[in-house]
Amino acid sequence: MNNLDAMAEEIRQELAEKDEAREKMLPLCRDSIRFSSLSIRAIHRQEFSEAAKQIKSAGQAIKQAEKAVGGHIELTATGAVRDAQKEYAEANITLALVTGKKTPSAKELDVDVAAYLNGMGEAVGEIRRYLLDGMRSGDLSRGEELLGKMDDIYSVLVTMDFPDALTGGLRRTTDMVRGVMEKTRSDLTLAIRQKALEMKIADIHTGESKGRKEN
Repeated sequence: MNNLDAMAEEIRQELAEKDEAREKMLPLCRDSIRFSSLSIRAIHRQEFSEAAKQIKSAGQAIKQAEKAVGGHIELTATGAVRDAQKEYAEANITLALVTGKKTPSAKELDVDVAAYLNGMGEAVGEIRRYLLDGMRSGDLSRGEELLGKMDDIYSVLVTMDFPDALTGGLRRTTDMVRGVMEKTRSDLTLAIRQKALEMKIADIHTGESKGRKEN
């Protein structure tokens, strides 16, 4: 029994250290998610420098979380870290797409590929929101461009035919992206046709007004 007691104490100590590391890691992951959310909000307000600032803070929080786990690197594969990485990837990709810059890779962001792919899928939803905001203000100038970028992302995601255990449930995200694209394409098509009709009516009114003046 003495041998078992010694082994149990050793295991207890290891688990206590791991639990302590986890407790340090979790708030940092939450901080990263919060910074990523703030960056997304800034993007929709077209405050791009503020968005970049919040994204930088999100990345720093993830690094601190990874450092906090110390030698317990298995903790970096937990849902908390993956969620933080996904939100971080989403914010980076959304900012890049909206500002017309090069989309950063998973390697450049130093995030897990499954978190990156799911973040890419989530970015499509934010691009739809950004596009709809423009449509509501009557700006359709970037509609086709942004829809094309959404289509490019879907084309990438649909080729990742691997088990969900490896991709973090990417199939569900990909299905979501397809639905978002279909709705966005429909909304944009309707808006473009409506604007064209409004312009045609305006031209007719202008022509009638001009004709009355000439008479």
